[in-house]
Amino acid sequence: MTVVDCSSGRLKPGEVDLGTTIMAVQFADGVIIGADSRTTTGSYIANRVTDKLTPVHDLIYCCRSGSAADTQAVADIVHYHLQLTTMSEGQPPRVHTAASLFQQLCYGNKDQLQAGIIVAGWDKYDGPSVYAVPLGGSLHKQPFSIGGSGSTYIYGYCDAAYKDNMSREEAIDFTKNAIALAMSRDGSSGGVIRLAVITKDGVERIFVPGNKLPTFWEG
Repeated sequence: MTVVDCSSGRLKPGEVDLGTTIMAVQFADGVIIGADSRTTTGSYIANRVTDKLTPVHDLIYCCRSGSAADTQAVADIVHYHLQLTTMSEGQPPRVHTAASLFQQLCYGNKDQLQAGIIVAGWDKYDGPSVYAVPLGGSLHKQPFSIGGSGSTYIYGYCDAAYKDNMSREEAIDFTKNAIALAMSRDGSSGGVIRLAVITKDGVERIFVPGNKLPTFWEG
């Protein structure tokens, strides 16, 4: 979350930008979502333990990058519509439904919003699934997705280390390592790692403190 020069971008004066690292990975029985926890305003770290994993339904979460205000507002609207869908249909919504709502809101308001979203979760129709809604409002179903300012540092690692049908432990390690690598390089990412393991049985939250982060060569 970084305050940027409003004259050169879409942010309004005083608006906070999510300089961050977000990630979601599909594995055999569910999905892992994760993010760092640093919120910055310029070079000042305003919050070092932010929770950037946002639930929009019981088994559907989103990770947000872009304008904090924009993405919080969009997530609240999607949460509201998913609650209405659950009541009207008498059953939990599909992950694709949630992703499509994000896509419609982001695309329909693309000239007013700065929002990059990753949506992930589990439903009884499609099982585990991950969707990316990048800036501009397109929609992409992917086995894993990364986003935020820190993601530019880890595309190579993710391409090399990802494999289909990982176990729960392999997916957790993959996500932790990728986010830790991004945090070590990106000045707008840092703090701790927060993960959520989403399966048909529920959501398990995992907290990785700063002194337990995976370590790599740092020169």
